[in-house]
Amino acid sequence: MRKIRQSFISLQQINTMLPKYNRVLLKLSGESLMGDRNYGIDPKMLEQYAYDIKAINDLGVQVAVVIGGGNIYRGMNEMETGIERAQGDYMGMLATVINGMALQASLEKIGVKTRLQSAIKMEQVAEPYIRRRAMRHLEKGRVVIFGAGTGNPYFTTDTAGSLRAIEINADVILKGTRVDGIYTADPEKDLTATRFDKLSFTEVISKGLKVMDMTAFTLCQENNLPIIVFDMNTTGNLLNVISGKAVGTLVSNH
Repeated sequence: MRKIRQSFISLQQINTMLPKYNRVLLKLSGESLMGDRNYGIDPKMLEQYAYDIKAINDLGVQVAVVIGGGNIYRGMNEMETGIERAQGDYMGMLATVINGMALQASLEKIGVKTRLQSAIKMEQVAEPYIRRRAMRHLEKGRVVIFGAGTGNPYFTTDTAGSLRAIEINADVILKGTRVDGIYTADPEKDLTATRFDKLSFTEVISKGLKVMDMTAFTLCQENNLPIIVFDMNTTGNLLNVISGKAVGTLVSNH
């Protein structure tokens, strides 16, 4: 039997941490699942994410997840493909369900009870999205993955993540990216870029910083929902964020 790697994080590390948040929504991009690949899902990256989620779930944190679909399909320009925007967005929604199914399988493989809910009805593979049912799953310690975005075209998965986080009364949105926070400029292009530890929503807007699309960002601002942008690809970072350590960039109204 293959030995479970205990979240790639030591049990001692987990046991010495107290969670700062009770209920969180983790927003992941579809591209993050590619790892070093150019397309699709990297099994090693998927496994790492599953163990990291398990680590905070084991602490008693209620975890909901929204994943994008850009590793499988990204909405294309109608002029280039002949596919109208709405049709392309629906294709992207289906891609998020595929990613959700993959993460669900990876989590269940290591003993984490998981439910996948879809904003588009597809009973054979996912529950329909029902707010109160989702909250009940969370209260029972199950990880809940929300697929198919909002179920409507013209809305991003960032907006879906903000909406679902507000609906389930999450304490915070954890936006896992490949960089360790919000910078003055793109750190992958500008070596002089510096990272912010904390920002207000108004500062993000006034400085022209990119965190989420404006619809998603405004939802968080108006509903006083903090956002933490952090590097999800560093093992243990999710656990550190949950424990209140200074990881990434915090955006809030305070």
